[in-house]
Amino acid sequence: MNYCDKIKHIRNKLIFSQQMLADKIGVSFATVNRWEKGKTIPNYEARRKIERLCAENNITMEEV
Repeated sequence: MNYCDKIKHIRNKLIFSQQMLADKIGVSFATVNRWEKGKTIPNYEARRKIERLCAENNITMEEV
């Protein structure tokens, strides 16, 4: 699964809007939108925050 699909899956599991996810991990709405459209991928710091968010919410990376 590529990053755009992973981000969408995680966000849907959390029942978050793009803005809510952006606020939670400290990036802009536009950044999350670009990730989901496959235009960019999360940098290292953002990936760590996403992984931490998944761990806090019992979303395993195998699901993603």
